Amino acid sequence: MGGWWSSFCLSAEERRARLEVALPKTKDIVASSPVVIFSSTHCPLSGRVKQLLTKLGATFKAIELEELSDGSDIHLALRKWTGQSTIPNVFISGKHVGGHYFVMSRHREGKLVPLLVEAGAIAAPAV
Repeated sequence: MGGWWSSFCLSAEERRARLEVALPKTKDIVASSPVVIFSSTHCPLSGRVKQLLTKLGATFKAIELEELSDGSDIHLALRKWTGQSTIPNVFISGKHVGGHYFVMSRHREGKLVPLLVEAGAIAAPAV
């Protein structure tokens, strides 16, 4: 299907056809894990989010868009679905929460771990 940015060179009709396939696939991916991060291996902000979640011991699925043959279509579907065109694009409990800024600010505020516990991505801290 082409590289990560290839869908931007297609006609409107071709983009719509690919979106019809990519949007349900994207929603299935989001539903498959308590935390899903759509990212790029080359994106430092994506790396920081994945590093933090790993440090917290969270279970998450990282989808590296540039490694997928339909990554550009999934990126287009994310933009259509969430209104966010940047990566990382993060979902917790099947809900779009935002990107790097959201994750890091919730962590600094002490609100990220409770979200991850509620999602089942990490065990509740010992009392």
